[in-house]
Amino acid sequence: MTIDHDSRLRRLRFRAWHRGFREADLILGPFADNHAQTLTPEQLDRLEALLENPDREIYAWIVGQEATPEAFETDVLAMIRTFRFEAHAVRPIGDGA
Repeated sequence: MTIDHDSRLRRLRFRAWHRGFREADLILGPFADNHAQTLTPEQLDRLEALLENPDREIYAWIVGQEATPEAFETDVLAMIRTFRFEAHAVRPIGDGA
């Protein structure tokens, strides 16, 4: 891992956690923390391109409230959707535990 790659991952994780829309932060931040280091350079490119979009649109694509534009219907978005589903299966929203 190079310093440039490390810097890219840090910047990407920061962007994922600081979207300005809390619901998106709570999906994208943990996803980046857990998966960014294992993504290929091409997948990192796709994640960075996804993060260029408005928060509410990204969130709507993830949860299926809106149709995802073809350009963003990628393996990375599929991974984010799976991550969201698995995270909520482990600890459902509203679980006081």
